[in-house]
Amino acid sequence: MSSKLSVDTAPRPWLRYLILVLVGLIFVIPLIGMLQFTLSQPGGGGFTLDHWKGLFDPKNERQYRIVFKGLGSSLLLALLVLGIVLLIVFPTIVLVHLKFPKLQRGLDLLTILPIAIPAIVMVVGFAPMYRFIGKNISVEAWTLFLAYGVLVLPFAYRAIVTDLQGVDARTLSEAARSLGANWLTVLVKVIAPNVKRGLLNAGLLTIAIVLGEFTVSSLLNRKTFQVGLLQLNQSDPFAATALSLLSLIIIFLLLVLVGVLTGRERGTSRRKGRGANTASLAAAVGHTSPAATTAATPKEGNHVR
Repeated sequence: MSSKLSVDTAPRPWLRYLILVLVGLIFVIPLIGMLQFTLSQPGGGGFTLDHWKGLFDPKNERQYRIVFKGLGSSLLLALLVLGIVLLIVFPTIVLVHLKFPKLQRGLDLLTILPIAIPAIVMVVGFAPMYRFIGKNISVEAWTLFLAYGVLVLPFAYRAIVTDLQGVDARTLSEAARSLGANWLTVLVKVIAPNVKRGLLNAGLLTIAIVLGEFTVSSLLNRKTFQVGLLQLNQSDPFAATALSLLSLIIIFLLLVLVGVLTGRERGTSRRKGRGANTASLAAAVGHTSPAATTAATPKEGNHVR
């Protein structure tokens, strides 16, 4: 006599909603406090919109110049670090995943180091390099893209790897190579579209980290967005808090937008089925002839090698 024991480990619906509400409150309550502070009058006599109006007042341009200059530097830094993620980190991840799987564990350990090592300790290592860069190249904030590339590495790496592990990248690459595609075409037109969600998440995490980083830029004496906010906070804390709140809201909306768009794309790809995927693979590598499409579509009893 045999019996099967089933254990339902999924949380109850009310518990899921409770956890969601608690996590939401943890994020929302500080934002509400920041909003209340930006709307309050200096003497504590009610609420006003003067602090928000002052952000767009041309008379305050000189006072806020340091912040907007730092914001421009941080946005340029974000673009440069995104280039590192897309042109160096992503191809390296795919190369290790396809050609050198034994190096995967070592690469995982290497990318965790920027989290394990405190930022102030990394600054000690960065200082001699940036002393040389400051004397021979430039002292502008854009030179921090090398240091920031190290800081965003754990987050960008994990976002891409998580999505890549859900794709049969080896089979897709072999099929594309059998159709005559080179490795650049495989990377750009075959692998990248299948890990679009991971790339978008890595990009947003990169932008969020670059815009929110303070320790490295402050200790290396570079003027970024957070350094400008600190200097503005000494003269006008209401405006500095309003700008911080505005940047947080923009990043949050971008995250929601990416989640919605990638969710729709993933649902559409599931409904297309396997036949559409093989046809799109042939089209992606530039083979639209019937012979190429037939070669890309596996028949019963045949296997793609």
